[in-house]
Amino acid sequence: MFGQIVDGHVKLNDLGGVVSDSWEWLAKNYPYVELDEKVVMPNHLHGIIVITDECKGGSRTAPTAALDRGISRKPLGRLIGAFKTVSTKKINQMRGAPGITIWQRNYYEHVIRGGDSLRSIREYIVNNPANWEFDELNIGSQR
Repeated sequence: MFGQIVDGHVKLNDLGGVVSDSWEWLAKNYPYVELDEKVVMPNHLHGIIVITDECKGGSRTAPTAALDRGISRKPLGRLIGAFKTVSTKKINQMRGAPGITIWQRNYYEHVIRGGDSLRSIREYIVNNPANWEFDELNIGSQR
């Protein structure tokens, strides 16, 4: 739906471009969100979201800086929901197909504590297109 894998690299189509842009939209609209590695695959997305501690105050101060500016922190599930809503609306508008489901209802999450875990997951994301032939989400996989 979002493109294809050619010689181990993702070639996004216009819908894949919407997915990529919608992912970037998260960091532009939520100041406590930073994005790390990502890859849009032909039928799914892998990405790392870093939720910063912008709302955290010092040891004797109230954590209100972001709240004073009218920014409320959405939990991860609501951020993913916002991404899915924005991308689905744009994709369906392009396809002339309002109300069609694009994403599965849930998502997979894993808390990354840093260090080796972060390096390993980044490597997995970067190398995911090269392993597409064996991916369980690829309906034509060789697994």
